[in-house]
Amino acid sequence: MSTAKKMMTMRDALLERLYDKMHEDESIFFLSADMGAPLLDKLREVFKDRFINVGIAEQNLVNVATGLALEGFTVYGYAIASFLIRSFEQMRVNLALSSQVRPINVNMIGVGAGVSYDVSGPTHHCLEDISVMRTLPNLVVASPSDYVLARNFVDYSLKTRVPKYIRLDGKPLPSIYDDTMSPSYEEGFYELAKGDRLCLVSSGYTTHMALQISSEMADRRIGVIDVFNLKSPNEAALSGLLKDYDVIAVLEEAFTGKGGLDSLILNLLAGHGTRFIKSFGFKDEYIFKFGSRDFLYRQSGFDKESVKNWISGISKEKGAL
Repeated sequence: MSTAKKMMTMRDALLERLYDKMHEDESIFFLSADMGAPLLDKLREVFKDRFINVGIAEQNLVNVATGLALEGFTVYGYAIASFLIRSFEQMRVNLALSSQVRPINVNMIGVGAGVSYDVSGPTHHCLEDISVMRTLPNLVVASPSDYVLARNFVDYSLKTRVPKYIRLDGKPLPSIYDDTMSPSYEEGFYELAKGDRLCLVSSGYTTHMALQISSEMADRRIGVIDVFNLKSPNEAALSGLLKDYDVIAVLEEAFTGKGGLDSLILNLLAGHGTRFIKSFGFKDEYIFKFGSRDFLYRQSGFDKESVKNWISGISKEKGAL
């Protein structure tokens, strides 16, 4: 019997769940920045009065979404992640600032996070969004690692009436979570593997990579923690897990040292005496060479083998890990 895991895009999982919820809740609106997909066509056909295509106008996407939310509707706005950044001013004023005065439930969906649009080049790579969105007060930043978490975001977003940004990978990925697990966006993270002295902290696509490394180097008992709420995880619980490790490596599909996941972890552990923290991600430059995701990772020394070699090296330096 095959043990291969089901492959599915985060987009399809989220849209399927949202399609079901729109049948139950007539207060839900869906806005698209001229995006196309079979499930989007289905939403447009079935919910003609609650589906709005604003065109290639991401700034107006946020404006219209905010107007609807101020009238009491729950709104989802959908665009390519790298282009959604151009609406930063609108997200700052309309969402982050306004929501401090009154509750509004706007959920901005950015598809094509990181370098999941690999061969489309640097204009479509989105390595800045984690840092950019995390600077905004009152805004949840979600980065699911599989389609299960993407689907679960819908239920969380309906009951949590604050502005949110969720970044979705553009490629089909296998599931990480199953019915025996209970990840929650309120908690914001999940320990996928318990380690001894070294832990890999990751988010989104890099969690798949972290699990592969942990499995392939099983003799070292490497911990893996998936962080999918990048703005407001349960800090006490997360720091409680991390402070017992001697070495922590952060893996994220973003620029390193720019306020992303590595910043979250470093700030969290300040004063806890953790001995060593290493950040793996993309260098402070755009990649103009074209190739697969693995090829792009290798350009920044961020591929799986580079991380494994670093683990082997740090093990020799600090003793068996």
